Amino acid sequence: MGLPTRFKNNNDLYQPLADINVTPLVDVMLVLLIIFMVTAPLLAKGVKVNLPQASAAQPINQKDPIVVTVGKDGKVSLGADPVSDAALIDGIRAMMGDDHTRVVHVRGDTEAVYGEVVAVMDKLATNGITHIAIMTNSRSKTGGAAKAPVPATAVPAGGTK
Repeated sequence: MGLPTRFKNNNDLYQPLADINVTPLVDVMLVLLIIFMVTAPLLAKGVKVNLPQASAAQPINQKDPIVVTVGKDGKVSLGADPVSDAALIDGIRAMMGDDHTRVVHVRGDTEAVYGEVVAVMDKLATNGITHIAIMTNSRSKTGGAAKAPVPATAVPAGGTK
């Protein structure tokens, strides 16, 4: 038996070839894989800040947190979008919807002025948003910083758990 021929007889009548050429399919799949690998890190939410270290931070299990970020220049962002002080509370309430028990994660850069981070937390508390957590990086047992930010235990506005 030899290789299958495309000709049925010597009369030059074509016989259908039932083989599928998968090379273009593999090429397209590899290009799509590369595109997704390049774009996936760009889809991360939030503003990049240097979080302070805390050894006593306890992780909070929450699926979709509301993140408020105070940058080192004092600018406040809700998620990845910069917002004004007046629009901050309205944006948080819109994200909360009917669930008033959602925790708001406050991320303050290590070089941010402490008073600005406290002012944001005070603004949240005075407007009835009492489930607030401060984001920190946890320290490993060797003293080095872990990469993943960990929200400290949520503290109600009164200051006690």
